[in-house]
Amino acid sequence: MPTSEDLPVLAHVRAATREDAAAIAEITNYYILHTPIHFGVDPVSAEAMAQTWSARSDRHPWVVVELPGMGVVGYAKAGTWRERAAYAATAETGLYVRHGLGGRGLGTLLYQRLISDCRDRGLHTLTAGVALPNDASERLHRSCGFIQVGTFRQVGWKFGRWHDVAFYQLMLG
Repeated sequence: MPTSEDLPVLAHVRAATREDAAAIAEITNYYILHTPIHFGVDPVSAEAMAQTWSARSDRHPWVVVELPGMGVVGYAKAGTWRERAAYAATAETGLYVRHGLGGRGLGTLLYQRLISDCRDRGLHTLTAGVALPNDASERLHRSCGFIQVGTFRQVGWKFGRWHDVAFYQLMLG
């Protein structure tokens, strides 16, 4: 396996496609089943991920990162923040890296590409929610230019306890 220093050099970040849905679902399901980082409680299918991607991809980018011999090992996505027309230029982001590969710069590569793609599509503001505690995600968001704008206390119930969610914002324009 490549060393931590090699991963960003070897990584290839590209736009997600429908064919990436199975890998995206697998990555997501780890966080659903084993952590409070994702507030879903039921695993997602590849087909459900493909449908979500299809419904959003015309307006909101999704990107994946691949490593040689490993395929897709992470993804970042933008999506609708709120439904009303006034929020059309604001998107909510999400980012997940295969368990065991965090802290090696892959999240930064994903966010750099996602942020660029969001700018190219004319988005003005990005938001992100981080289930707490999650020091790694908070560091990642700050390092990519997001600023914390608030924390909602005890809004997510998972694994028998309440979790806070910190909210971050990045102005693109």
